[in-house]
Amino acid sequence: MSSKSKQKSFEPFRTIIIAGALALMFRSLLFEPFNIPSGSMIPTLKVGDYLFVSKFSYGYSRYSFPFAAIPISGRVLSSDPERGDVVVFKQPRNESVAFIKRIVGLPGDEIAVKRGILHINDVPVIRQHDDIGTATDGFSVMKYDDYIETFPEGSTHRIREMTDSGVLDNTRTFTVPDGHYFMMGDNRDNSNDSRTSSVGLVPFENFIGKAQFLFFSHNGTARLWEIWKWPFAIRYSRIGGGIT
Repeated sequence: MSSKSKQKSFEPFRTIIIAGALALMFRSLLFEPFNIPSGSMIPTLKVGDYLFVSKFSYGYSRYSFPFAAIPISGRVLSSDPERGDVVVFKQPRNESVAFIKRIVGLPGDEIAVKRGILHINDVPVIRQHDDIGTATDGFSVMKYDDYIETFPEGSTHRIREMTDSGVLDNTRTFTVPDGHYFMMGDNRDNSNDSRTSSVGLVPFENFIGKAQFLFFSHNGTARLWEIWKWPFAIRYSRIGGGIT
């Protein structure tokens, strides 16, 4: 076989290898998939949602790109994280665990929750009643209220409240230090977030990236081997949706 023939026969394999290498580089440098294992971000994100996390939105941290050269400040920013961004980050006290929450407090802010209402710098955040319904945990049925919450900068998102007198509905005032962020789940009474000692204030260095859009979603009614149920378990309307 001539050298030219050998090159031609190897061409498909070379193409596959190059494509695979580019895909891995794309995943490592730009996006990372993440699935939602709990209901802490309901109603924005549901259990069974799969999304892509943009690893370049804020530049590079040690988790978004661990091989990047990190300066003394500990970060290389392309843009600052903004209030309202939904972010995946490593839990400060257990960095083997990744969380997804919304930024509600920026460096220098004073954050508190009073009677269920978020206060930023001692000013209550506007919330408007949007919906009412019931949910079950498998043992009991609970009533919930959904609200549209509006941040001082004007961005809006939905939150869920079971009550305004729960354990996390009245907190002390937290002062957010430089380089840190106050994170909360949209499911306010069912979220382990910056209001708790197990998470606390999150340093930028723990950020993996910003949640961008959903690429798949299922409701959990079909097991992996139940192929005939797959078409009915997929939440088609959620696929491709942006995250706000």
